[in-house]
Amino acid sequence: MNIEQIYTGCLAQGAYYIESNGEVAIIDPLREVEPYIERARADNAKIKYIFETHFHADFVSGHVTLSKQTGAAIVYGPLANPSFEAIIAEDNQEFKLGGITIKVLHTPGHTMESTTYLLKDRNGKDHAIFSGDTLFLGDVGRPDLAQKAADMTQEELAGILFDSLRAKIMPLADDVIVYPAHGAGSACGKNMMKKTVDTLGNQKKMNYALRADMTKEEFVSEVTEGLLPPPKYFPLNVKMNKEGYEDIGDVLARGHTALSPDAFETAANETGALVLDVRHQDDFVQGHIPRSIFIGLNGDFAPWVGALIADVKQPILLVSPIGKEREAVIRLSRVGFDGTIGYLKGGFESWKKAGDNYDTITTVTAAEVKEKINLNEVPVFDVRKESEYKSEHVTDAVNTPLDFLNNHLAEFPKERTFLLHCAAGYRSVIAASILKSRGIHNLIDITEGFKAIKASGIDVTEYVCPTTL
Repeated sequence: MNIEQIYTGCLAQGAYYIESNGEVAIIDPLREVEPYIERARADNAKIKYIFETHFHADFVSGHVTLSKQTGAAIVYGPLANPSFEAIIAEDNQEFKLGGITIKVLHTPGHTMESTTYLLKDRNGKDHAIFSGDTLFLGDVGRPDLAQKAADMTQEELAGILFDSLRAKIMPLADDVIVYPAHGAGSACGKNMMKKTVDTLGNQKKMNYALRADMTKEEFVSEVTEGLLPPPKYFPLNVKMNKEGYEDIGDVLARGHTALSPDAFETAANETGALVLDVRHQDDFVQGHIPRSIFIGLNGDFAPWVGALIADVKQPILLVSPIGKEREAVIRLSRVGFDGTIGYLKGGFESWKKAGDNYDTITTVTAAEVKEKINLNEVPVFDVRKESEYKSEHVTDAVNTPLDFLNNHLAEFPKERTFLLHCAAGYRSVIAASILKSRGIHNLIDITEGFKAIKASGIDVTEYVCPTTL
């Protein structure tokens, strides 16, 4: 038996490759399926099953494409109703894979079809659970995503999740390994640990939601407390996972089209495409196409695209580092953005060489504006998350979290110069690009963000540990 976790950091997502005696199961695959096929080929094995823990909201799974290319059966737990052919398993139903067994444990609560898969070894001993978004390390799945579809409140779903955990997961032995669908950084939970594999016994000790003496009322209160609104692209990804989607090969063929500066500009004008610049933030501030939006590949690219662009059908034109165009198209497609129609051939340098107009972002170091900030002579806007801001921030700074920047546009001065910062410089440049695209140009970005601000001696509030907030 071989179990391999295939973890994608920018999505904080874990897919799983399980092989036994020449038969393979894939759990929650990513959209680009070739790596799974190649892995099975290298093992001289056949992909037999594709297990889906639920209809994912934060990424588009590769289940449909992988099934078409391999003939493997797609398996969902009870209550799933996909538009394509799939096995809708019953609770406790077992599937043989080589010398091992995978048992279906229906664990509704995150969504009503949410299912945990229990792997039993060749001796019939419980070995591991693939818990999807039901159980994370340090947390559990948020119970607010399926309210509309399930016609329930988040409190009702949280109560169902409490019962699922107590009836199906907590009775399992402490040495059972927990393989979750997500880790720290995912918007599917609140307090996930950085590690991506653990034992159930340790989770019973460390995970607040698995306290043995916890009442259902306490669980519902703690799980629902502090939930931020989910990103707007989530329901669109659920729809794609439930109904099917375009083959990624077609998406790549269309998106990986090189366009000269003239053709690029013509395409933008004729299609209304959003110009998305995915280079490093340092390159973007030095020069970029006017009104383009920056979301760099080197950060949490796909989640920020989903949160800020929202409409997966939006046509997109890419400005990319040379050689990274294909990667950008793939990573966009992972969260359902299939509308890339081409990229700028030769990168941004070709735009400059063509003599086309370009824009820049004014930047300063924290040391250069220390005195002005401490004397409160210039407004400071902090685009970090509310929890980061509450933990510690520049005295008198205004919190305008990047996730909800559009809700704060009226707070930015229209004429007076203001300063913008995040934690280290990535998010503030995203925010600056959005503000400039809205006609707000009187901004200055503080390079290296709050890290540099603290080091410079600028006045900040007293630190409060985020876990005590």
